[in-house]
Amino acid sequence: MNARTPPLPAWFVGEFLGTFILVFFGCGSVAAAVLAGAQVGVFQVAIVWGLGIATAIYLTGSLSGAHLNPAITIASAAWTGFPWKSVPRYIMAQFLGAFVASAVLFGIYHGVLENYEAAHGIVRGASGSEATAMIFGEFFPNPSGRPLTDAARATMSPLTAFFVEVVGTGILALVVFGCTDERNSSRPKALTALTIGLTITILISLLGPLTMAAFNPARDLAPRLFSSMAGWGHVPFTANGTGWLTVYVLAPVTGALAGGAAYHWGLKPHYTGDGP
Repeated sequence: MNARTPPLPAWFVGEFLGTFILVFFGCGSVAAAVLAGAQVGVFQVAIVWGLGIATAIYLTGSLSGAHLNPAITIASAAWTGFPWKSVPRYIMAQFLGAFVASAVLFGIYHGVLENYEAAHGIVRGASGSEATAMIFGEFFPNPSGRPLTDAARATMSPLTAFFVEVVGTGILALVVFGCTDERNSSRPKALTALTIGLTITILISLLGPLTMAAFNPARDLAPRLFSSMAGWGHVPFTANGTGWLTVYVLAPVTGALAGGAAYHWGLKPHYTGDGP
């Protein structure tokens, strides 16, 4: 008797559920910090992000490779032989997982969110409501639960924000590819997911105050789109001008390709599997 065919392919389950968990834990930590003061400081938010990503990788790595990030999927196709034909479907699953996670978080936090907005005079969809839209999409500089002022905006130009996201995603991609190369005799093996998660934690701790540290177009754009549909209207797509595209979509892809290049030309040729 043949085993029953699973209703959904493994790659879809892996990328959908993995990205769902990533966004649920990560954006959930931002929501808890902004709306309820549950985390104090960037590091506490960052460690939840990192552990959430590690958990997602442990759960789904054997199903899809746990890309969970369009930038990593594109860079994998460019530098590691991942088939280009699989890129669109992986990205589709990642965006769906991130969008559904955003909807679930909104359902959980909507009461606390409304109370916070009322207490702080924030009108959802009006100028300044990026103070709460940041629970979903990201903005530069980090609003920290408050409307962005002209003085705050002057501290972070679009070009600098673009560079921050390129560098952060580049380092992340370098770590991902280096840690998962079987010829790297010092790779962390069973601790690979934790290593990647801790890398995210460090990067968010360093760069989160600047751009909120996206490094992932699905993590940003899908929740951003949800927030626009959930009452924030044009704010998620106008508060930083075209930054939603350049800083949070194009920059991570550019950074991942650069990190993949550093791996391909710098590390990979020296990985022999023989150790030092």
